[in-house]
Amino acid sequence: MRKWFAASVRLAMLLSVAAALAVAGCDDTPAPPGGAEGLEAVWGQQGPLTGQLQKPRAIAIDRDDNLYIVDFTARVQVFDRDGKYLRGWQTPASANGRPTGIWVARDGRVLVADTHYYRMLVYTPEGKLLEERTIGGTHGNGPGEFGFVTHCVQDSGGNYYIAEYGEYDRIQKFSPQGKYLLEWGGHGVEPGQFRRPQKIYVDRHDRLWVTDACNHRIQVFDTDGKLLFHWGQEGTEPGKLSYPYDITFDEKEEFLYVVEYGNHRVQKFAPDGKSVGCFGTHGRGPGEFHNPWGLVRDSRGALHVLDTYNHRVERIRL
Repeated sequence: MRKWFAASVRLAMLLSVAAALAVAGCDDTPAPPGGAEGLEAVWGQQGPLTGQLQKPRAIAIDRDDNLYIVDFTARVQVFDRDGKYLRGWQTPASANGRPTGIWVARDGRVLVADTHYYRMLVYTPEGKLLEERTIGGTHGNGPGEFGFVTHCVQDSGGNYYIAEYGEYDRIQKFSPQGKYLLEWGGHGVEPGQFRRPQKIYVDRHDRLWVTDACNHRIQVFDTDGKLLFHWGQEGTEPGKLSYPYDITFDEKEEFLYVVEYGNHRVQKFAPDGKSVGCFGTHGRGPGEFHNPWGLVRDSRGALHVLDTYNHRVERIRL
C-alpha cells in the first residue's frame, strides 16, 4: 500500500509539473496539445557505471525504438524507450576529447562522431567497430579532412553528409562508398555560412535542415549545398532560439522540434519558422532541463530529450 501511495503521489507531481511547464518560456504561444500528459517519463542516474549517464551529449534511435546515447565517458550505451540498459561499448580513444554526435543509419549501422579525432566511426548495432568504413581521421581543411566532427546523415541515395565546426565550419558530402564529392559552408554569420553546425536532419524531399547553433538559426539546403531558406535569431521569446543543438520532425513532417541548449527547452515550429509551442524551463525537477543537447522521436510520436547536465532522459509529447 505504501509503495502504491508513493507511486501515485509521484505521478501526480509529475503531471502537475508538466501542466505548469507546458508553455514555459512561451507566454504568447498557445499551449501544446496534451496538457498534463506532456511529460511521460524521466529516467537516468548520474555516474560512470553501466547504465548510468555522465553528461550525455548525443542521442539516436533505431527502428525498434532503442536509444543509443553517447556520454562524457566516451562510451555508447543502448537503452530501451523506458531506460532499461541493453548493451554498450567504448570508443577507441578519448584522451583528446569525447564524441559529440551519433546517428543510426537505415541499415542499422551506428555512426559516431569521434569529434576530437576528426573522424566518423561506424559500428554494427552490437558495437563492433567496422574500421574499414571509418570516414576521415586526418585534421585539416582539404577534401575528406575534418575539424571537429559533429554529426552525419544520409540522403535517399545513400550519400553521407558530415558536419564539422572549429576553423572550417562546413558540411562535406561523400558517396555511399565514402568518396568525397563536394562541400559548402565556411565560418561566418552570412547566409550559407556556419558557426558550429551541430545537427543535420534530412527530410523526405532530401532537404538538409541544419542547426547552426552559434548563429542561433536553422538553415535548409538541397543535396548540392544550395541554400533554400533560413530562419531564426537569438533570444528567449517564442520563435527565437538560443544555441539550437538538435532537430527532428513529426511523422508527417508538418512540424519540427528544436532542442535549445541555451534556453533549456524544446520548441515546436512550423517549417516556416513560426513557433507553435514550447516545453521546459531551466531547473532540475521533472519537466525542467539543464542545457539539453539532443532529442529523437520514437515510432509512437514521443520525444526523448537528452537532459545533459541533469544526466537523464525525459520523454515528452508536444
